[in-house]
Amino acid sequence: MHQPHRHEFDRRMHRVLEHIDRHLDRQIGLAELADVAHFSTFHFHRMFSAWMGETVADYVRRRRVETAASRLASQPDVSVLQAALAAGFGSAEAFTRAFKLRFGVAPTAWRRAQQDSKIGQADRKPGQASHDASGHDEPSNHSKESIMIEASIVERNPVSVAYLRKTGPYGPELGRFWGETVYPWMATNNLLGLPRYGICLDDPTVTAPEQCRYDAAVEVPPDRMLSGNPMHTVIPGGRYAVHKFRGPVEEVPGAWLALTRDWLPASGLQLDARPFVEHYPPDAMYDPATGVFEAELCMPVTSL
Repeated sequence: MHQPHRHEFDRRMHRVLEHIDRHLDRQIGLAELADVAHFSTFHFHRMFSAWMGETVADYVRRRRVETAASRLASQPDVSVLQAALAAGFGSAEAFTRAFKLRFGVAPTAWRRAQQDSKIGQADRKPGQASHDASGHDEPSNHSKESIMIEASIVERNPVSVAYLRKTGPYGPELGRFWGETVYPWMATNNLLGLPRYGICLDDPTVTAPEQCRYDAAVEVPPDRMLSGNPMHTVIPGGRYAVHKFRGPVEEVPGAWLALTRDWLPASGLQLDARPFVEHYPPDAMYDPATGVFEAELCMPVTSL
């Protein structure tokens, strides 16, 4: 497939994944997705399966289960039924069957194991785009003690961005992605100095590492022509709990953990289907001597 044609194919499929992720709470038909992609309904399923390596039904089911699992892990007051319905399942029974197929145990047992375990909780939403382009390693302290953290409720406007996507494990590999791929692309297109965003589209505690998606994004008008074949999207506006982070990259996973595990349950709010976003304003502080930098950790929230 010629490169321009391949880019257009990828662009349409990215829109399909985005559409699915934003509408998991309702039934999504093949004809609807084919229309989003502007592909033939007759051939769409075969094209999707070849591109993703899983069928449309398998992808939708996996994303629903993983979304519900993230909610169960981060919100102890949310019941299994509430998590199931919010993720698009018609009943707790249907959800439990799908959950067992994905994780091997029932949702209640899985949640209990998550609460009891000190492993895997500190890297819930690792961000990557610090000014030195370092990936966030797991913090050395996996303590389950509550962490005091401050957050403000902010109404954010939608933001048009161009992005480059990496699919694979979060962590140090994403630091290399920013340094070796994203930064040169930004420099070539005169994008340095513009607001940047790190968008974690999957929860690494429930999604297989090789399936985790991450978008390194820069704020640009939707009609701006750029080299390097980036994708374009709009980061949704709405209510976010925003924590103004200041520290080294090693402390970012702990800040995300504190937001989801400690701040959120006491807030009277819950997560919704929008992705977690790390916002790096152009005037954000960075000290190369210490590695300390500033960023806004933006967690999408809605009423319980």
